[in-house]
This record gives sequence, structure tokens and C-alpha cells, in this order.
Amino acid sequence: MSQETKKVPRRIAQTVLGSLKGGVVPRIGLPYIAVGRKSEIEALLRDVEIISEGGASFRFIVGKYGSGKSFLLQIIRNYAMDRGFIVADADLSPERRLQGTKGQGLATYRELIGNLSTKTKPEGGALSLVLDRWISNVQTQALTESGLSAGDPALERLVEKKIYEVTSEVSELVHGFEFGKLLSMYYRAYAEGDDETRLKVLRWFRGEYSLKSEAKAELGVSIIISDDDWYDYLKLFAYFFRLAGYSGMMIMIDELVNIYKIPNSITRQYNYEKILTMYNDTLQGKARYLGIIMGATPQALEDKRRGIYSYEALRSRLAEGRFSNPGTRDLLAPVIRLEALTAEEMLVLCEKLRDMHADLYGYESAMTTEELGTFIKIEYGRVGADTNITPREIIRDYIELLDLKYQNPGLSIEELLGSDEFSYAKSDAVSDEAESEFAEFTI
Repeated sequence: MSQETKKVPRRIAQTVLGSLKGGVVPRIGLPYIAVGRKSEIEALLRDVEIISEGGASFRFIVGKYGSGKSFLLQIIRNYAMDRGFIVADADLSPERRLQGTKGQGLATYRELIGNLSTKTKPEGGALSLVLDRWISNVQTQALTESGLSAGDPALERLVEKKIYEVTSEVSELVHGFEFGKLLSMYYRAYAEGDDETRLKVLRWFRGEYSLKSEAKAELGVSIIISDDDWYDYLKLFAYFFRLAGYSGMMIMIDELVNIYKIPNSITRQYNYEKILTMYNDTLQGKARYLGIIMGATPQALEDKRRGIYSYEALRSRLAEGRFSNPGTRDLLAPVIRLEALTAEEMLVLCEKLRDMHADLYGYESAMTTEELGTFIKIEYGRVGADTNITPREIIRDYIELLDLKYQNPGLSIEELLGSDEFSYAKSDAVSDEAESEFAEFTI
């Protein structure tokens, strides 16, 4: 077993293996199983640096189901949090869109705000923690700089001045006046121990007021976050988070295919128009300290009848140039297309999972590299595997194989690989090509 794998905590190993077997991407433990995608990760981390310097970025991650889109998004999510970013992610669905007539856009905003995560609170729900930390840091800074003692009225005035400097800077942005007013209100409630008002302000920030009259009565503000302007408030949050001491904000929205599936063409166009607004803002400098990554399938992007390319203003911006091809991808372009993991990369990943599985359940793995190579050869030898097989399918098969071997120690790997299912897959292999391509794995 490798030295690195021995360090995987059992809780993390259980989560990683359980998630992958269930076909979903784990939230934790990804660095232990990261394989391939080096170029894509480096390109996205360059964006992270630009955002932290006051810029903005917008990327599409495009790949078919099970190709690793969500995995890459989670990798970048973890990297960004490690670099002091606040990260928010959401999957679109029939109830969550970018624009809608029944609050679907606001539902996406609520999901993003509910999933706000930081390095110290990676599971989401970090908004109140961020606001409290901001105020506490201002108080500590004022105490250190002034030399005044706690409880001194002069110290309180200095803290209020520093709070005002932040809220007034935010107030200069679109919708910033009310946003800054609510930040000040939150500070006063925090300082006075008024938890009721704090919770009301948090409700407003989370987009939970549905009536302006209710917000006016409870908080004295005459606007609420709506389906039309929710994105403007994400830009405000990104700027405020920077003033509060974070590096910036990264937003990740997956499953754009749910826009592609909208039957009404006008509704689809409104959603694509919202994407165009967000895209233009990041490129034209109208957003700062903000990164946006969206995940889509090739069809959801390229279909000129229903996909993103059906909206000409987006197609003309996103379509690849004449010089890009699978061998020379432009990873500085707004669209990053995921290429399939190679058989070599899948072998390395399976070795990591083999060691993690053995460490979790406390046994010495007997699966050899030769047997692993046979498994990979069978998977990649299926008819149509070059275009249809995905890492998700291979990983699920492999973890099932590990589980069966662990529960049935009397069975050999050869017997499991020779089961009806695997025998069928093996008989479908394109024999001559597969034998030569994977010979190096079968020693």
C-alpha cells in the first residue's frame, strides 16, 4: 500500500468509496483520487489567481454524463476554498433555473446562498459565520490599532467607522445602498445581541422575503431580491466578501442540460440571455472578485435548435476557432471540453481505489497490476467504448469488484472477471486492436 493512501482517514475513505459506487462525486477526499485533468486544473487555477487580483472569469466545463464534469468542479471548489475563497454551488433542475416566471431563478439564488462554503465550513451554510467573522475581525483590528480598552466608547465609535467604510463602498454598486444598509443593521444587531434582527437580515440576504411590504415592515427596506435581479446581489456579495477579508467568490452551476430540456423556446432564450449577461459582465469588468463555472453536456451546448448555441449571441462568443482540435485544445478559451481519461490514467485511479478499499476494510489487497490491467482492458474493449464509456461506469464496476472480492475471499479475481457480465463484455471487445493497445497492462 502506498504511503499516501495509508494517510486517508477511514471516514473520508468510506465517503469516497460510497459516493463513487453510488455514481455521485464525493464532497471530500478528492485529492486522494485525483488523476488526469492536470491541464484543466491549471487553467482554472489561473482564473482563481486573476479573480483574487480583482478580476472575474467565466468558464463552461463540457462533457457527457459521467465524464468527470462534477468531479472537476469539486476539485476546483476545494482548491478555491484552500486559497481563501468563498464558494457557492448549485445544480439546475426543473425548479431551479437562471430565469423563470415562477421564481425558478430566485430558487437557484437561494440554493447558492444556502451552499456558501469556506475552508472552515466546507459543508455550506456559511453566510452567518462570514458576517460574524467580519465584524469580529473589525473589532479586533480596531482594538489593536487604537490601543483602547474593550468597552471604551471611543473604541465602539472606531469600529462603527470601519464598518461604515465597508458599507459605504458597497453602497456605490447597483442595489448596493440597501445591501449596505442591511450590513449596518446586521452589525448593530450583532453588537447589541439582537438575534431576532440578525435572523431577519439573514432571511433578506438569503432571498426569503417574498413581499416588499413584509421587508419594509420588518427591516425598513423597500426592495427584495427577485427572480430578475438575483445575479446583481451575487456580484455585491463577491465584492463584500473581498472587503471582509476573503480572496473572492467562486460560483459553480452544474446541470445546464435542464435549460436545454425546457420545452418553451422563449423561456429557454430568457435563460440563455441571463447566461449572456453573466458572461459579458465577467469579460467587460462589470464584476469583480467573481468567478463563474457552469457544467454542460455537449448536446446542451452545441444543439443549434435548443442548446446554448441556439442563442446566436452566445454561439458567436463560445464556438471554437478553426485551429482547435483534440490534440491542441485552447484551455484559455471560455469552453473547456473534457477529453476521456486514458486507459493509463484509469489504471492509476483504480490502483488508488484498490489501496483505499484495502485500508478501509483492513485487509491486504491481493489484486495484482496484471489483474487490474485485465479489468481495464475488458472495460475499454467493449464495443463503442471509445465514444460511450465514462469514468463513472468503470469506477462503479471496479468498486463493485472490490466489494465482491472482499465479501467472497474464496473467489479469485479471475473467477469474478469471468462472470457472465464480464465475459459478455470481453466477448464484445475489438480483439486485435484491444490486445495491442492494452498489452502493456497484462504483462
